[in-house]
Amino acid sequence: MKVLMLNGSSRAKGNTYTALHAVGEQLEKEGIQYEIVQIGADPVRDCIGCGRCNENGCIFTDDAVNAFIAKAKEADGFVFGTPVYYAHPSGRILSFLDRVFYSSSRLFRFRPGASVTVARRGGMTASFDCLNKYFGISQMPVAGSTYWNMVHGAMPGEAAMDEEGLQTMRNLARNLAWMMKCFAAGKENGIPLPETETGNRTNFIR
Repeated sequence: MKVLMLNGSSRAKGNTYTALHAVGEQLEKEGIQYEIVQIGADPVRDCIGCGRCNENGCIFTDDAVNAFIAKAKEADGFVFGTPVYYAHPSGRILSFLDRVFYSSSRLFRFRPGASVTVARRGGMTASFDCLNKYFGISQMPVAGSTYWNMVHGAMPGEAAMDEEGLQTMRNLARNLAWMMKCFAAGKENGIPLPETETGNRTNFIR
């Protein structure tokens, strides 16, 4: 089993990476592989609602969105991490995930996910709530922890000093691993996935 993570920071080895890495280290102790995908500092275009998504994902191929989608096909769980900018996730992770989920949300159904936020002080619960909406609309069970999934740190390296935050990351990893193993056991024992109704799209605006 494998967890695919997304680092929404432009800093490859900053505090968001530290938080995700703490999750990953604990996952490995639970017998689960992980990979952290770095969005990086290059521009990430927004979804423009063109409706030209294809089997590979987004029609635009000038960034890492489709490469992430290809990796998602083989993943059993997901963790999205972001620094906090003005009480909100980074713009790059939202642009990235908008295109990932708009084009390929079917790949994420019934696979557990979790979000992680990192900030100097405030705005983390709002950012946490924002990222969790991707899970809720895509039939993804959400893994929790013993506190909201957040780690404090401003300057590089400070996240490693937040002992409670790192404890929260380790407990998140344990819970995520447990969920993935339960789902695998259910599949092995013939428990089918829930049926999904489609077709009804109420629109009162004329």
